Amino acid sequence: MLENLYLFSIATIVLAMSPGPDNIYVLTQSLVNGVKSGIATTVGLISGCIVHTSLLAFGISAIITANESLFYGIKVLGACYLIYLAYKVFSSDSEILLGANAPNKSAAQLFKQGFIMNLLNPKVMIFFLAFFPAFIWNPESETVSQIFILGFTFMFVSLIVFSGIALLAGSISSYLRHNKNIGLVLKWLQIIVFIGIAVFILVP
Repeated sequence: MLENLYLFSIATIVLAMSPGPDNIYVLTQSLVNGVKSGIATTVGLISGCIVHTSLLAFGISAIITANESLFYGIKVLGACYLIYLAYKVFSSDSEILLGANAPNKSAAQLFKQGFIMNLLNPKVMIFFLAFFPAFIWNPESETVSQIFILGFTFMFVSLIVFSGIALLAGSISSYLRHNKNIGLVLKWLQIIVFIGIAVFILVP
């Protein structure tokens, strides 16, 4: 068991640090709004994994992915939500204000946004289906508790890595404020990230 959890944790660290939709999203939120916003977003994203872990543990993920219409519907819903977020950024002021000058978004709002993004990303469901079973240490025994142990390990490790990204990006944002054009650049960076994740979700 311990050996499997150790290998699983190492694999999770590598995956969490590899460029992907979630950590790039945390990076952009931290750059634009600071460390606290990045961490609130991180907690929201990680909390969504509780749902995916539960769906996997009780076999619901397999049922959803086997139903092509239902699975495609979730993909479209997730992509529409991300395009809506991109539109919200686009329709805001011509450039983004950083850090202390930025419009306040509560931690609850950022948590909710991260949670919904993770929940409506069916590729997370596919990833869990493909990744977790390889690390189950006793497939002959009851697997629900094993999947939940792996799920909470995944969330804990990802929380540490993503929080580190938020801290680093948040620190950098204080230096970026001196560049008068950076707000406009970061506005379009956010739009590109949202649309990019939407395309990532929709592409097979």
